[in-house]
Amino acid sequence: MLNILYFASVRERLGRSAEELALPVGVRDVAGLIRHLGQRGGAWEDLAGIRNLRCAVNQQMVPLDSPLADGDEVAFFPPVTGG
Repeated sequence: MLNILYFASVRERLGRSAEELALPVGVRDVAGLIRHLGQRGGAWEDLAGIRNLRCAVNQQMVPLDSPLADGDEVAFFPPVTGG
């Protein structure tokens, strides 16, 4: 199982803050997970379109090509701006 967390505007777009999902067959990295989630349609398709989407696996910020394993925690964050 993956424990997936959604933060800030990503959470608002999707209408949920977390979910558990069995690691889908063929999904090997964060980018593959995003593509898999996008197949749900609607707001989920938008997840892949968020420019500079930030991701963490097991509380470490990672690039989209980072591998996933059963039991991982994956978090998605919108781009961060400051001022």
